[in-house]
Amino acid sequence: MLEIIVEKAEDADFVVLRPVGELDAYSVAQFREAFADISDEPRLVVDLSQVQFIDSAGLGALIGGIRKLRENEGRISVFCDRSNINRLLHTTGFDRIVPVKELMADAVTALDEDSS
Repeated sequence: MLEIIVEKAEDADFVVLRPVGELDAYSVAQFREAFADISDEPRLVVDLSQVQFIDSAGLGALIGGIRKLRENEGRISVFCDRSNINRLLHTTGFDRIVPVKELMADAVTALDEDSS
């Protein structure tokens, strides 16, 4: 089961996309749809801190969302403080296409550094 939270703090200049649960083949359509709805945001942090599991379908949806956001000239970073998910992101090379940070503040700062 997957819940998706989209937040924009009043004093912030970025949006947070926070999937909660498992990001897998069964929930990936819901994640893609939520990502597509915000693909025109200029600055986005994907918060994976509440994702317990992500499979190749989930990674594919994440990469597709990143591509679409960048096509719209948006900036994106990923916040993830879960060691198992971080290990997956680093092992697959995902962290070479988008900044992956273990602190939310660092992920926000990375939005200004992301020039990919």
